Amino acid sequence: MSVQQGKQVKQLDRVIIRFAGDSGDGMQLTGDRFTQESAVFGNDLVTLPNFPAEIRAPQGTLPGVSSFQVHFADHDILTAGDAPDVLVAMNPAALKANLGDLPKGATIIVDTHDFTARNLTKAGYDANPLELLGDANDPLGAFAVHPVDLTGMTVEAVKEFGLSRKDAARAKNMFALGLLSWMYGRPTEPTVAFLEKRFAKVADIRDANVTAFKAGWNFGETTETFAVQYEIKPAPMAPGTYRNITGNLALAYGLIAGGVQSGLPVFLGSYPITPASDILHELSKHKAFGVTTFQAEDEIAGVGAAIGASFAGALGVTTTSGPGIALKSEAIGLAVMTELPLVVVDVQRGGPSTGLPTKTEQADLLQAMFGRNGEAPVPIVAPQSPGDCFDAALEAARIAVTYRTPVMLLSDGYLANGSEPWRIPELADLPTIDPDFATPIAEGPDGTTPEFQPYARDPETLARPWAPPGVAGLEHRIGGLEKADITGNISYDPANHDLMVRTRQAKVDRIARSLPPLVVDDPSAEDGPGAKVLVIGWGSTYGPIGAGVRRVRKAGYHVAQVHLRHLNPFPDDLGDILRGYDKVLVPEMNLGQLSMLLRAKYLVDAIGYNQVRGLPLKAAEVAHAIGELITEAEGIAVDLTAAPERALS
Repeated sequence: MSVQQGKQVKQLDRVIIRFAGDSGDGMQLTGDRFTQESAVFGNDLVTLPNFPAEIRAPQGTLPGVSSFQVHFADHDILTAGDAPDVLVAMNPAALKANLGDLPKGATIIVDTHDFTARNLTKAGYDANPLELLGDANDPLGAFAVHPVDLTGMTVEAVKEFGLSRKDAARAKNMFALGLLSWMYGRPTEPTVAFLEKRFAKVADIRDANVTAFKAGWNFGETTETFAVQYEIKPAPMAPGTYRNITGNLALAYGLIAGGVQSGLPVFLGSYPITPASDILHELSKHKAFGVTTFQAEDEIAGVGAAIGASFAGALGVTTTSGPGIALKSEAIGLAVMTELPLVVVDVQRGGPSTGLPTKTEQADLLQAMFGRNGEAPVPIVAPQSPGDCFDAALEAARIAVTYRTPVMLLSDGYLANGSEPWRIPELADLPTIDPDFATPIAEGPDGTTPEFQPYARDPETLARPWAPPGVAGLEHRIGGLEKADITGNISYDPANHDLMVRTRQAKVDRIARSLPPLVVDDPSAEDGPGAKVLVIGWGSTYGPIGAGVRRVRKAGYHVAQVHLRHLNPFPDDLGDILRGYDKVLVPEMNLGQLSMLLRAKYLVDAIGYNQVRGLPLKAAEVAHAIGELITEAEGIAVDLTAAPERALS
């Protein structure tokens, strides 16, 4: 620890901060700006936005609390953190809703302005906890509490701009951001530039927000309330150009890259739905890359338009969440029957029915696998992090175009809204996708032209020809009725139906030939027999699983990890890998969907660790589940208390 300008400066390797307030307090904007500042500074980071489903939830109530958690560090991290080190609470409800997540010793910065009798009652408090600080029965005695009149100081700081008290108070989130930016040495220039651009048309609002932000910084610099400033150095990263990116933004860029790398125009047919709508919003900006977006009147129209675009020779895409997949299921079956490229993006949320629109879940895997009438196999791809949504979208486009099939891309709310640093890839490193359109058949020696066979097969991929309309000699019939092999004519022949069902399944199975070998992370196998416990996951559980595995290893125990991107078909080597371990743990944000598939296909005793709380899994809980299996597999007592806190990230 050093002293600078009368303040102590303490070095930290990681911090988890949660901004929490009413859904109208601007917590998402505050958290996003703090994230951008940290990204500019060079920290590794992961975020977790968490907000109500209601557009305007009841003010001052627990259901109306909105929060944004950011975990930033001087080293590689995998999750947004299990528990905040710092809570910024803007009202009583925000304090009460988040208090249970705080570890002992955590710092609480609380805006005292809204701790009125009315707000305390709405939040469920019998007494003002701030008036009990230091008492024997202090409910906040386990924490370092800093009561600050953020609202009052904000109003005073911006009074020169002549705003109403209500409008002036709305800048309190920027005062809080300025204070936290000072506490953790964040660069201020990006936020000032952002505010000047965002509110450029309303000078008083612009100046008030900038002033509130600077006032918060100056308060931290001059007050005796905060005697320590913290420093978290930049994280070492591979050379390259980085930007902070959310999963939805990365996925949109991946779809654009799929169009560029295949030479195809991208057509998005979509209906707005949380948490997938941002993909539609982003793609609508990129007409210059050959992207056309169509906001349809409903989910069915959206996918129908995308299938029509694919028939016409475009890369058809439709985006939705779980409820929309249910509505699109018949049309996806049509794409299976017509064997046209189609990328179906499912940004999963809590269900069933309307469920939890703004919360995350992984419960659509079985729907993606089997949620159509008849034998209608569909490849399934899942990203593991916000930045990985780019690569997953590009991979979905490759499979769809190469194998002439709809592909299900399973993201989720955590990935969609969360963010992380992302290294922008070099164009030369991206795969080339060949649409390999059918070409007119040349005239034979006898002067006749053989008839086009729309359901002939590529011997390698089993894909049928892609023949957009309007090309002489490639006329053919297409639709939802069963097709005759090779000719594509309507057929009700039993033997032909059996052949076509098996052929469509074989085509999807053949995708596995193009997949690279799975990466098994098992360091103990490099110089010994290896671990006896394997943890396997898919999608956004990658971060919590990886952090849990790190903690177990830091404590001195052996565990292996595999993460799946391709869920249908499974990679060819998966069965042998699973059978190589005594115990297999499958953490999921559902009641055991992947573990069910693994048990059925490979006859292994896959053991589920399952949570469906609308929140990401916690690394500490995953580590505990791993420890229990190690105890069973190796007959030893596992003590994870020896693992340093840093290993939890």
